[in-house]
Amino acid sequence: MTAFRDFDFKLLVVEKLMYWDRTLTPPFSMSAYMRKKKGVTSLYDYVEDNGLAYTVLDEARDFFERLHIGDELLATVDTLVLDGGHQVYMECAPVWDGEDDLSDVRSLDDLPLLPNLGRIIGADSCGIDVPGKHETLAARDIAVD
Repeated sequence: MTAFRDFDFKLLVVEKLMYWDRTLTPPFSMSAYMRKKKGVTSLYDYVEDNGLAYTVLDEARDFFERLHIGDELLATVDTLVLDGGHQVYMECAPVWDGEDDLSDVRSLDDLPLLPNLGRIIGADSCGIDVPGKHETLAARDIAVD
């Protein structure tokens, strides 16, 4: 089984495959999950009432950490986009505003899992907090915008 080292890097891959390409199915919905498992009718109220704003919910972390992504799907990823408004982030941290480093990638050790990755959009402005990121990406012929 493919194991990611950086949870937030995996979330970028999940965003691409699950919410953009719709090839990793079914799409995960935190609202539906919490309604079914815990009877939560308002995810926003649940998060606020339990002091969970601006954090990744344990249930989402568990789901996405356990989520298997096969090599054949990983090979289809040619572009990743860094954007604080991704659907996967709303599923993980429903009231997060994308304005801090909650979902920053802190390691590029997972790059070999994406053999056809050729471009990362947004890496210049935000989202990857890795010293030497430009050199690492350039060494793999990954364009950065």
